[in-house]
Amino acid sequence: MNRNAVLMVHKLSKQVVSPEGVLTLLQDINLEIMAGETVAIVGSSGAGKSTLLGLLAGLDSASSGEISLAGESLSALDEDGRARLRAAKVGFIFQAFQLLPNLTALENVMLPLELAGRDDALPIAQQVLERVGLAARARHYPKQLSGGEQQRVAIARAFASRPAVLFADEPTGNLDSKTGERIIELLFQLNAEQGTTLILVTHDAQLASRCQRTLELEEGRLKGAS
Repeated sequence: MNRNAVLMVHKLSKQVVSPEGVLTLLQDINLEIMAGETVAIVGSSGAGKSTLLGLLAGLDSASSGEISLAGESLSALDEDGRARLRAAKVGFIFQAFQLLPNLTALENVMLPLELAGRDDALPIAQQVLERVGLAARARHYPKQLSGGEQQRVAIARAFASRPAVLFADEPTGNLDSKTGERIIELLFQLNAEQGTTLILVTHDAQLASRCQRTLELEEGRLKGAS
């Protein structure tokens, strides 16, 4: 084990019960990711990429194996414990943005900070929205924003708490190529500024090429790294 590893995975597997019987989604995954590293997870549809990302972030439970995230064993934590760890150490960017429609951009960014009990949620949210170029749109609701603007709000929300690890599931998947390029640039700028470990699932070859390392999943198994 490397003491600089922020994420350690040992013999991770995930099975689910389907009408056809037990379906293996992931099998015997082993990996270490260092603090501050940028890692892309690639593979064909159905290879298990999003399943793996959800397990690494503590959003789902493994069938077997061990995951250590920011020094804590996920299997040793109940759902409340995993939620506390996510609030303190993890950011997550979803392909579909997952903004709350009844909250403004500013309120969406403030929400996780407020849930964590921060009394400085407002100035932090204002600062990070300015950083992503949306200060003038802070009082707008998601339906009043373009897809690229919504994704920038989602990025601001994810980075606002300065997480140790940021997970992103197809962060450019719902964007046109030009907007996607701007989102990629923003992700890596914030990664460099904050030293956040960035782990992302993507079909975007340009995005994967920007990462220091690429992990390829094939039929639920880790094929290799580059």
